[in-house]
Amino acid sequence: MDLGPTTAETARVVAGVRDDQLGDPAPCDGMPVAALLDHLAGLALAFRHGAEKTPFAGGPSADAANLPADWRTLLPERLAALAAAWRNPAAHEGVAEVADVRMPASAMALVALDEVLVHGWDLAVATGQPYRPDPAAVRACREFVGERADTSAEPDGLFGPVVPVRGDAPELDRLLGQTGRDPEWAAVSRRA
Repeated sequence: MDLGPTTAETARVVAGVRDDQLGDPAPCDGMPVAALLDHLAGLALAFRHGAEKTPFAGGPSADAANLPADWRTLLPERLAALAAAWRNPAAHEGVAEVADVRMPASAMALVALDEVLVHGWDLAVATGQPYRPDPAAVRACREFVGERADTSAEPDGLFGPVVPVRGDAPELDRLLGQTGRDPEWAAVSRRA
């Protein structure tokens, strides 16, 4: 699975974020847009290191106060580097570690894809932009996430509670519901 189409779409959304939207709410855990951007910047770096099998201390934060001043250039660069790192066949071999979580590298690649895809949607909807995810990436993430009927064995904070969606809903909406998002979510300022 090439992360490139997903990282490129998320970078496109990043480019459309206005400064006056940084304090607006996002659909994930009630964080503001600036915190979501910080999280994307951190996870792109952490998962790149996971692909490269190089040490990386800590994990991605989600704190508006930590958003780098150069986020408009830094984040697209990190997203492109993330996709490039996972294009290396060696990235999918053995075990990868991200934020003190170790798993087969091929599974870690899917976690990276899911993180960028879902948080890309979070950012798009929070800033009123269209989101055009790669259909192959959505299918891969749906298969990876599966149907979360029993969440008791999941690590805390992996996903939010399942949001029910129609069985005939688009595949992206079903993925969003399984990851704890309401596909109908809209920023409060846009609902009025």
